[in-house]
Amino acid sequence: MGFFSWKTQDTDRSIPNMYSDKPTFAVYMFDNNGNVWREDNYEGYGVFGGKDFYELLAEMNGLKTRLEGIDLSFSDEPFISPNLYEYPNRKWVNRHPIECESQGIFY
Repeated sequence: MGFFSWKTQDTDRSIPNMYSDKPTFAVYMFDNNGNVWREDNYEGYGVFGGKDFYELLAEMNGLKTRLEGIDLSFSDEPFISPNLYEYPNRKWVNRHPIECESQGIFY
């Protein structure tokens, strides 16, 4: 299984995972209902503060499973997405985070 990696939507920084030579930093995941999860040491598998990104994406779009969230995110269907920010004083917007080509480790 590979890593899931994104860039923060407020600072455009790659979210390093704990296996990288780069130090990790706090990342906040926001949903459209005002919930926020904080992750201080991202492992690379899509979980922020104990909440799975793709499971949340599924929930936000009326689906049930992580796999459905993954499938939706890689489809051509419109969907709303969790936001990933470096700073907690943000609000959710209907914008998808950009995937990081370095997978949070290869840079």
